[in-house]
Amino acid sequence: MVTTSSSLLARLREPNRPADWERFVALYTPLLYSWTRRLRVPPEDAGDLLQDLFTCLLEQLPAFTYDPRRSFRAWMRTLLVNRWRTWQRRRAAGRLQPGGGKLLEEVAAPEQLPEFEEGEYRRHLVSRALQLMQAEFQPATWRACWAYVVEDRPPEDIAQELGISVNSVYLSKSRVLRRLREELTDLLD
Repeated sequence: MVTTSSSLLARLREPNRPADWERFVALYTPLLYSWTRRLRVPPEDAGDLLQDLFTCLLEQLPAFTYDPRRSFRAWMRTLLVNRWRTWQRRRAAGRLQPGGGKLLEEVAAPEQLPEFEEGEYRRHLVSRALQLMQAEFQPATWRACWAYVVEDRPPEDIAQELGISVNSVYLSKSRVLRRLREELTDLLD
């Protein structure tokens, strides 16, 4: 099992951490795509917008200092929305012709942006982290934890099914959940 001594955000501040950047991109890309849908970004443009956002994050995350009193997610969402607005302005400027009849309200970003729900964010991040972490555990360890935590089955039944002790079921749960907490430190604010 891979362990971490610090949070993913702290590791991203260090230079030359491609594995951590890959983990960050894998964790957040699906969520960021869902945010682009809420912003009504056309699907054919969402990839370009996210590539622009990740370039911005690559530049800004090394200088980012996590403040537990503030929200990392809100900061990242603000970056996305600002990149989207910049992208909209550039796009609109390219379509405007001198003397053209484009109305300002046609090219301006909407005043009120869609709400991004806390529960949706948490569910997505935990789900995605679990998908990525599954390969770090032996199948029996993963299955024991999943059956006990998610399926809410009695540990005695799980132990019998997997041919392990009841204590091993508890240890499996502990290992997987500890790793999940390590993975998500400072990301669930």
